[in-house]
Amino acid sequence: MTSRTPRDSRLRLVRQRPVATDRRPASHRGSRPAPRPPEGTPPPAELARQARSGLAGAVEMAHWAAAQHGAPGALSDEAAAGAAAALGLTPEEVRADWDRARLVGLVEIHGGAARLGWRLKAWHRDDSAVLRGWVALLDAWSLVSPAPATAEPTAVSEVVEAVPQLLSLLQLSAGPVPVAALLDMLRQRVAELRTERCEVPQEHDGARTGEPARTSAGAGATEAADAAEDALRRLLDWALGALASVGALTVGEGDGDGATDDPREAVLTALGNWAVWVKLEQICVAAQSPAGNIEQPAPDMLRGCAGLTPGPARAEYRAWLAARPVGSAVIELLDAARGDDALLRGLAFEALRVVGAPAEPSVRDAVEESCLRPYALLWLAEHEGADPEDALDALTREEATWLWVDTAAAISDHGESPLLVRHLDSAVQGTVPALLAEVRAVGHPRTVQVLVALAAAHPDPALAKAVRRAAFQVHTGGV
Repeated sequence: MTSRTPRDSRLRLVRQRPVATDRRPASHRGSRPAPRPPEGTPPPAELARQARSGLAGAVEMAHWAAAQHGAPGALSDEAAAGAAAALGLTPEEVRADWDRARLVGLVEIHGGAARLGWRLKAWHRDDSAVLRGWVALLDAWSLVSPAPATAEPTAVSEVVEAVPQLLSLLQLSAGPVPVAALLDMLRQRVAELRTERCEVPQEHDGARTGEPARTSAGAGATEAADAAEDALRRLLDWALGALASVGALTVGEGDGDGATDDPREAVLTALGNWAVWVKLEQICVAAQSPAGNIEQPAPDMLRGCAGLTPGPARAEYRAWLAARPVGSAVIELLDAARGDDALLRGLAFEALRVVGAPAEPSVRDAVEESCLRPYALLWLAEHEGADPEDALDALTREEATWLWVDTAAAISDHGESPLLVRHLDSAVQGTVPALLAEVRAVGHPRTVQVLVALAAAHPDPALAKAVRRAAFQVHTGGV
């Protein structure tokens, strides 16, 4: 008599598939023609050539670090002096090139040692990789040239948040813009940011304090306003200098009419104009799309993308990212990944793949969090050049099992019963008993719910019974 217990039933060993690949195709949406960049924009090959030229020092520094067979990730004075002697540069130039190499992704730090970054391997053959690297540097402009030490941190953060609007003005103007006009816009944007934070200036009441006190207070307020104006002007000069140092714009003497004390004008370079246009275009696409998630917080944006196929979802991620500073966007996505919804966890890391190199430090920190570790390890493996089909090799057996349960939780919450049954095929274990034993041991908080849902969905009564028994043992703490 043949037993129907699944004691020896084999599981088909296939690569893990993201939940998104098994979703129903999104309904057909009309698409507009691919937008064309502004007239006069050089072709991508020429833009990539300009980016390579501007980052030649960073590339040379990356090759030097790779030749050291694991140069320290933090460039010591001794290492900087050695690189300066080898490359014919000053130690200050070496440190600047080193910082750019790291920000662009030409150098990666692993275990405290530097090694060749994945982007450098494609640097001379892949124009798109070069342009993405340069845009990553543009996004990190405030790290390339640190703010003045005397500047207030709050004021610095306000200027950093306002710079995208200044860049948009430069791009839409299609020509030089007086620095005085940029200062006026910066002043308005900073005032808006402070209003949003409900920072209301304190007013003085002469009726209660008397006229002499009001006069004294007025003089003090004028001095404070002048000091704030000077500080804002210095921070604008810092921002323009930092953006010029990465090759996004140039600042020069203009044909001023004497109406302002500052005759300078700023104009975007070809690279800067193209990059800002790309970001503005992404925002416009998101605003016109039915999904329209650009102004949503990360969890709501990810939920809005859950029903999209991978291509449209990535377009939404890019538009959402283009509308906010990359650092805060990464923080938002990781916070969403820490929640209880396993589907959002997977989607958050899909969005982080669109972020690319700027997200690497935060993703490396996430490796220390148990609920994010498998996702972070897969992200890092793919970021370092591993084929997505082989990225699972970066996980231990226990981590792969934890990820299997987490994905099953996402399916049970948002998918359909047949999809949950098919998810069995992606387990790394070879038999159902082995899978159930390791699932019980891995300690995922959703283990019981996943097993109950799988038992209810599976058409084989004997296998369903074994899964229900495993769920009961986890629930009661049995073996």
